[in-house]
Order: sequence, then structure tokens, then C-alpha cells
Amino acid sequence: MHTAASIETNSSQKKHPHILVLRFSAMGDVAMIVPVLSVLRQTYPEIKVTVASRSFFRPLFSQIPNVHFYEADINGVHSGVMGLSSLAKELKDEEEIDMVADLHDVLRTNILRSIFYLYGIPFKQIDKGRAEKKALTRSDNKVFQQLKSTHQRYADVFKNLGYPIDLNNYRPPKKRKLLPKIYDIVGKQSQKWLGIAPFAQHNSKVYPADLMEEVIAEINKTGHYKILLFGGGEKEKLQLAHWEKEFQHCVSLVGKLSLAEELTVISNLDGMLSMDSGNAHFAAIYEIPVITLWGVTHPFTGFSAFGQPMQNSILPDLHQYPKIPTSVYGNKVPAGYEDVMRSIPPEKVIRKILELI
Repeated sequence: MHTAASIETNSSQKKHPHILVLRFSAMGDVAMIVPVLSVLRQTYPEIKVTVASRSFFRPLFSQIPNVHFYEADINGVHSGVMGLSSLAKELKDEEEIDMVADLHDVLRTNILRSIFYLYGIPFKQIDKGRAEKKALTRSDNKVFQQLKSTHQRYADVFKNLGYPIDLNNYRPPKKRKLLPKIYDIVGKQSQKWLGIAPFAQHNSKVYPADLMEEVIAEINKTGHYKILLFGGGEKEKLQLAHWEKEFQHCVSLVGKLSLAEELTVISNLDGMLSMDSGNAHFAAIYEIPVITLWGVTHPFTGFSAFGQPMQNSILPDLHQYPKIPTSVYGNKVPAGYEDVMRSIPPEKVIRKILELI
């Protein structure tokens, strides 16, 4: 059985351990791994780390030294029990992994856990704190308290493998170099670059378009900011194209850049306004000031952007909507809670942008 500290190959030489990290979705959750792995590599430069995830997420890990990315085609050749068995065998034989950090704890990774157990490879899983989150999100007898951050829950998995880390030691990567293609789209104006990511997976976490338009109009009016709009999908593309046409200093990036190129832009922002969604976590990787708008979710669930102070989170009126948070991911909206974000006045968002960025 391999030990957590090192693996002896012979009496005079030791093989540095190779840790496999599993996390297949979602975008924000995968992005939250980046600061944790950065500190892990900084603290233990001798170890090797391989992240197995969807190919789309590869650019997120490109700036972490000695972190290898392995494409898990979980909707293709690695789908189902047989496909996951093939994936585990590939990782064992080709990558020679010694231990596994499961940062997902879903059916797929539980199947992989059983397979790696048969191979005799140590396997530790994230404690998602499901009972605590249930107590925080229930309507009656709610236990309203700050829960452990997801970043710390990830770090605890490595601690359980024998590699404790202190997330306070995080050092962000350097800004990515802006290529001519990006300047062609954004322009080279001397204004501050403000990113706005106005969408999220669930409508309950999206600031209403008419209120967001008020925010954009006022920020655009100052002339001090180039407003870069992030999103995806046809409906979002149309909305952002409308704002790009309507406001002089707005540029929509939808469909114009790859994820790697979007990360390059984000690393050069002066600030980001985002929902409780992936773009907030992208910006936090680079220690960009992030303002987040929350709907039926809440920072207490542990999904705040890394290193961002609580005062950067703008919440609905919790006296008017005392059941918040109603769910961890925003997929449960009680009757009467459909418009919670309308209790966040645009003036409050505008003031925060002008104060912080």
C-alpha cells in the first residue's frame, strides 16, 4: 500500500507521489480548485498533480506549475461503468497515479472510488457538508450561519491524503498577455476595464435585465470604464449585443473568444460584477476585485469567490425574504421569491462599483 508522504521505489531512491484530482463539473466549482492546487504545488513542489476533467476546463489549470491535465470524456469513451473502468485503468497504467483526491463526490466518482479501491490506491473524498447545508437552506428551523468554504473543503481532502495546506498562502498567477486579437475586439482605450457577467445557470440568481441596464447606463455615462460583457448562448448573446449597441463604452465578448482568451481578458480587468456564478471565480483567481449579486442563494453556503471580502457581496432584502438561502445552487424558489433580486436597488450596485473599482 502506498503511503501518503512518499512511495519507495528502492532502498536508496524515493518516487515523489502523483495525486489525481477528480472534478468534472460545474464551471464555478472547477474554477474554485485553482487557488487550492496553486497553494498545494507551492507548499509541496516535489509532488506531481494530474487533474481529470472535461476538456473545456483545461485552460483554467495552464498557469499552475507541474499540474498535468487529463481529458475525461465522460459523455463519450469514458461514459458508463465500462467507460469509467477504462478511465481508471488509463490513469493507473499511463499516469501511474498513487492517490486520488475526489473533489466532486457524485455517482461517477463513487464508481471510480470502488475501482481504485480494487487497485489498492488511496482515495479521499470531499465532505460537502450536506447536513449543514440542508439546515441552512430549509424554511423552518433554519440554522443561519457561515459554513466552511468550498475552497477549504477541497483543501481538507489533500490534508486527509497527508498534505495539509494553508490557503492564506495563495499567490495569484501573473496577468496573461493580451494578444492583438483581443485589442481588435476591445480596443486600446485608457479607461478602466470593468467586466460584467449578468447571467447564471438559474434565473433565481440573475439580476433582472431592466435593473442591470440601469447599472450599465450609469457606469457607461461616467466615461471612465470600458464595460466588457461576458455570457454564452443565443439568448444571452442577443441581450449583450443590444447593450453593446445601446451604450458607447460596452463590448460584448460572447462568441468572440475561447475560454483561454476570456481568461486572458479577465486577468487584465480592473474589476468584475458577477452573479453567484463561474465568472466571479475566474476573476478571483487573479485577485481581481469581484462584486457579486446574490438571489435565493447566499455566501454562507460557502461558494463565495476566493479571497473576496463579505462586503463585496450584495444581497437581497433578507427581512423581506427571510427564507434566503432557499437552496445551495438556486434551483429551489419558494412561492413569492421569484423577484428577490428586485430588492437590490441599482443605485446600491452603482455605488459599490464606483467605490471599489
